Amino acid sequence: MTEFGDFISALGEFGLYQKLLVLFLSLPLLLNPFQMIGQVFMVVDVPHHCDTSWIRAIGPNLTEEEQLNLTLPRDTDGAYEQCSMYSPVDRDLGSIVAYGLNSTEKCSSGWVYPSAQPPSLLTEFDLVCDRKDLNDISQSIYMLGLLLGAMIFGPLSDRIGRRPIFLISILLQGLFGVGIAFVPHFYVYMAFRCVVGASVSGILITTLALATEWVGVSSRPKAVLISHCFVAIGQMLLAGLSYGIRNWRLLEIAGSAPMFSFFFYIWVLPESARWLVTKGRIEEAKKVLQKAASINKCTIPPGLLEQLKPETQTKSGSTLDLFRKKHLQKVTLIMSCAWFSDSLVYYGLSLNVTSFGLDIYLTQLAFGAVELPARFCCIFLLQWFGRKKTQAVLLLLSGLMCLVITGIPEDQPVATTVLAIIGKFTATASFSTSYVYAAELFPTVVRPVWGCAQCRREWRGSWPR
Repeated sequence: MTEFGDFISALGEFGLYQKLLVLFLSLPLLLNPFQMIGQVFMVVDVPHHCDTSWIRAIGPNLTEEEQLNLTLPRDTDGAYEQCSMYSPVDRDLGSIVAYGLNSTEKCSSGWVYPSAQPPSLLTEFDLVCDRKDLNDISQSIYMLGLLLGAMIFGPLSDRIGRRPIFLISILLQGLFGVGIAFVPHFYVYMAFRCVVGASVSGILITTLALATEWVGVSSRPKAVLISHCFVAIGQMLLAGLSYGIRNWRLLEIAGSAPMFSFFFYIWVLPESARWLVTKGRIEEAKKVLQKAASINKCTIPPGLLEQLKPETQTKSGSTLDLFRKKHLQKVTLIMSCAWFSDSLVYYGLSLNVTSFGLDIYLTQLAFGAVELPARFCCIFLLQWFGRKKTQAVLLLLSGLMCLVITGIPEDQPVATTVLAIIGKFTATASFSTSYVYAAELFPTVVRPVWGCAQCRREWRGSWPR
């Protein structure tokens, strides 16, 4: 009986058609780091203190230093407190200067930031003091969007196709990504971030499915890892753009608006021929296979095409399918643990780029640059040592680097950053290995469902700690 792999072999496992397809699928991934990590550069900590302009009503001629000295308590180091102030009183300026103020309270009239500071999420929405946790919450809301997107777009890509879900996800990421730049309230910002996270999830799931279903088995690691290299390039672009564009709204537009340039995919992006066969749409599958063969300058024998038959009793996959068979149960549980560990290290390092003590833009550039050799090395590591050994060793090294970092003193930022970069290298390679491993272990009808499950692992693994 003829299998679908025979058709891929006939038209070329990784010919010009597949290379162009991987390129088209990879270009939107250049912008994914802007959504996943970009917020880190929008909430860089800046000096701030409570707004104590109430004293200006009774002392309009006070200098700024005099105002702060009268209205702000100091910490043990002698610096002004950032999150508390002396309670306003109904007294004249003379008595305040003579006797001072004693009772304190939390900032009740907002905060004051350096006037030369460009608008950022932190300064515009006051993400300081009691509101500081909103930054972590918003990042978790984005990860929740990844989960919801996987739950929605994963099964949908199996029901209506990979291509329409990919195009819808691009549209949503462009619309809501640009929309974030115009939100008036932080809660609206978080809602839009959730939708963007869902769209990113849709892009990742369908990219993995299309990239692996159109190429031969031996070329799947290459196709997946090439697409991942574009994520690494996007991380380096993020470092440059966030350094040059300090206004968070303009940075959001710069990282989202280019998605609209991919609308021409409506005319050039093909559906998965393998998926068409599983759905019994044989004539459509024949057309896309013949088009691929013509671009690859080869011919699929007519006799072989006639053997293309719909698969019997094909049905859409569900999450329960991952646990109905013993083999899939084992694979699902093991890969879930691996994915959780990948997420914990990868996002733990990526989202804490401001905590290592060196320039955050250079650190981000290094984090992006180290991902390229990490993805590239995976191609050879998987060929030389196989999936299982490579995954195990990389996970072990990732965890080891994180443990070593915890023992480095805070006054050694260079050592901490170097170890973090090594950890990022191993975590990135481990993540890429997990993608390839999962794509090969799970059958076509449950591959998008596994995408949903792995996003749950990412969400839990990246929850702020």
